[in-house]
Amino acid sequence: MTEPTRRRLTERQADTVRRLTDAAVVEVGETGYEGLTVRNVARRAGVAPATAYTYFASKNHLITEVFWRRLSALPPVEADGTLRERVVETLREIALLVSDEPDLAAACTTALLGTDPDVRELRMRIGYAIRERLRAALREHDDPKILGALELAYTGALLYAGMGYTSYARMADRLAEMAELILPEPPE
Repeated sequence: MTEPTRRRLTERQADTVRRLTDAAVVEVGETGYEGLTVRNVARRAGVAPATAYTYFASKNHLITEVFWRRLSALPPVEADGTLRERVVETLREIALLVSDEPDLAAACTTALLGTDPDVRELRMRIGYAIRERLRAALREHDDPKILGALELAYTGALLYAGMGYTSYARMADRLAEMAELILPEPPE
């Protein structure tokens, strides 16, 4: 059971948080990020706004939690395949977490840039989780320069798509191209 940044949760509290994050996905799909409010998400989830605010300090915190939960739910990185296949698949999985929901994807990009402490904490967790997924894909090729380049490629691609310059699905394809440029040539 994934928990928000603020505290350990009872089963009942975890259910409330799940309802709020599920309602946030629906709400952002209907209103976009600009129209999203914690108050409206609380109403949709069937909880009092004050209750929602005990779990989420802001709409950025709420949407960042949605992204964190999706990232945390990914299966472990597969151990088989070539280096490039593993890395490309790992980048593709992360890039496509919200690609089928353009309003949510754009909201995640905006929310992840938030400055409140809960968002910063989740952003650190997300960054660490992505780094660990890339490390698992790199295995014996876990070079800090390669890892850093892949992280920057992912972060830049997420921002690029979030700014509306490309779709998140196309971003996944572009990340595959970048990974091939960054990774060492396979032995012949």
